[in-house]
Amino acid sequence: MRILTTLTYYRPHYSGLTIYAERLARALVRCGHQVTILTSRYDLSLPAREIRDGVQVIRPGVLAHVSKGVLMPTMIYWAWVNIRQVDVVHLHLPQLDAAYIALLSRLMRRPVVVTYHCDLLLPRGFIHTLACQVSDLANKLTLGLANQVVVNTMDYAESSAFLRRYLKKTRPIPTPVELVPPTPADMQALKRKARIESDQRIIGMAGRLAAEKGAEYLVQAMPEILARHPNARVLHVGQNRNVMGEEEYAAKLQPMIQALGDRWTFLGILPPGEWTAFFQSCELTVLPSINSTESFGIVQVESMSCGKPVVASDIPGVRQPVLMTGMGRLAPPRDPHALAGAINAVLDQPERYRGDVNAVIARFSPQRIAEEYGRVFQELTKGK
Repeated sequence: MRILTTLTYYRPHYSGLTIYAERLARALVRCGHQVTILTSRYDLSLPAREIRDGVQVIRPGVLAHVSKGVLMPTMIYWAWVNIRQVDVVHLHLPQLDAAYIALLSRLMRRPVVVTYHCDLLLPRGFIHTLACQVSDLANKLTLGLANQVVVNTMDYAESSAFLRRYLKKTRPIPTPVELVPPTPADMQALKRKARIESDQRIIGMAGRLAAEKGAEYLVQAMPEILARHPNARVLHVGQNRNVMGEEEYAAKLQPMIQALGDRWTFLGILPPGEWTAFFQSCELTVLPSINSTESFGIVQVESMSCGKPVVASDIPGVRQPVLMTGMGRLAPPRDPHALAGAINAVLDQPERYRGDVNAVIARFSPQRIAEEYGRVFQELTKGK
């Protein structure tokens, strides 16, 4: 089957959405499908066309950046050219261009599948407000035109003001999770970068340094954690510098993190093997997200796939990995005291939060997720 997938950013851009799309695209190719990614050339150093892991990637040029989105005048042309050549169109939201791509697809009698990743919430300001309003309108038009809407969990869909009106055509498909086994060299490289010592209690946090991730609440929880576990420290992996749209947040957080000294270490973006080594080196990981821009949290399943429990915010979607597996605890969002209590409980009795690692790996394998998407595509193309 020929599949056109569109999204604003694709790899090497780093976010949960782009990782999801890349893993799914590669797995669909392994299943025998032909996948074309239509995305932005957000960085001029990227090629306008390339093949990545068997996936054709087409990147129209970017005229301007608007908040976290981009303006691509030629996107409509490339969408029209490619929609004619495929059997089904797969859109990832949020995406400003999705509405007219969905309309073109329906006019050309191509089924439209939308994966709704999360709501879009931006900081205050005229440009951000305008971008939100345009995105909301695009989302409404796109979801109205979609034949099928895919979400990570129905928990998130039922709590989303946006998605509630489309529940009849919504189905849950879990996020694909795939880790590269680390080599001894990967393990040594991580230990060297992080300066890990044998008696330390490593708390991991994985993700961009962005306001919705709630890093400040883990920072504020650390004194209470250190009072009970003096040798605890946080390793934070993921982009922590020049995060698009998060400069003000990073500046606010900097003195708070500096006050923790060597109890908080940024490791930046790690290569795949070291990424897995990071999870294996932690006693637990923390996802203190605060709002609906986080709909699931891939890093939770990555941590659990390495046998490591998670402390996560008790918010729709995000709470599901812990509830599904029993591998961790939940804490109310924006509550440093409750977060510290949950982390201390896991550090006190980690054996209580061991789960079935093999079952986690099997349930979230990209191949299984690609097969579920494949069935959706087949159903729609047969009925088109």
